[in-house]
Amino acid sequence: MVLEVKNVTKKFRKKLAVDNVTLKIPTGIIGLLGANGAGKTTLMQMIADILKPTSGEILYNGKNIHLMGEAYRDLFGFLPQEFGFDHNFTVKNYLEYLAALKDIPAKEVGKKIDHLLKQVFLSDVKNKKIIQLSGGMKRRVGIVQALLNDPKILVMDEPTAGLDPGERIRFRNLISEFSHNRLVIISTHIVSDIENVAKQIFLMKAGKIIDSGSVSELVKKVKGKIWSSVISADQFPILSEQLQIIYQREEGNNQMVIRYLSEDAQLNGAVSVSPSLEDLYFWLFPQDSK
Repeated sequence: MVLEVKNVTKKFRKKLAVDNVTLKIPTGIIGLLGANGAGKTTLMQMIADILKPTSGEILYNGKNIHLMGEAYRDLFGFLPQEFGFDHNFTVKNYLEYLAALKDIPAKEVGKKIDHLLKQVFLSDVKNKKIIQLSGGMKRRVGIVQALLNDPKILVMDEPTAGLDPGERIRFRNLISEFSHNRLVIISTHIVSDIENVAKQIFLMKAGKIIDSGSVSELVKKVKGKIWSSVISADQFPILSEQLQIIYQREEGNNQMVIRYLSEDAQLNGAVSVSPSLEDLYFWLFPQDSK
């Protein structure tokens, strides 16, 4: 099972949102990482066959997904950044409605909904109206709807937006378990969503894929560029203007520990430290560290 994005470009009038992207996506969890505005959502919508490419094609096992039509949609689960619902829908009603749209046999629907709601800790709110739920709960309802038809291809656009730290961990565990013999694409700008679960990561910037590889392969790009230093708290305002600081911690006694990105040490006593995927992200997208 392979999904291929071949020379795909998407233009909106004068805006080039996706620029000649080519990807070969195997089974397992794949991360699409980039800053907001990088083109991730547009690419995800084309993979979901919601948008049609301006040029290029997307293939599933060698077949054009647009020509596959319903056969492709039957294989597919999608969590967009925002999903719509009627304000009168309860969680249960909404999921039953989507199950009918996805042609899930009626005799399986109740058991499947109950099982998925239990996995995301929503069993006790299944008869509540979705509009009454917190943002994190609504997001978990969205995760359930994407999983309803037991899809072979699952695409999730910013899936943990609005989730608290505990919910993020449960989401990662759920998706790791689900991904066996399936193709899962997680598009995000939140590094922790994919750092420990994705077997391959594609980095997207300004509509292009600028790099790809495993976490260990990618972080080598910033080896020797990550530094840690102890400074006085009085120095911080000045250094924050001079250095690309990605982390700071108060140590007491008017001291702070900072972690920063630089080609060389910059500060006396600075120590080179092992890089992480987050370090690479801020190296590539420095505006997000501001």
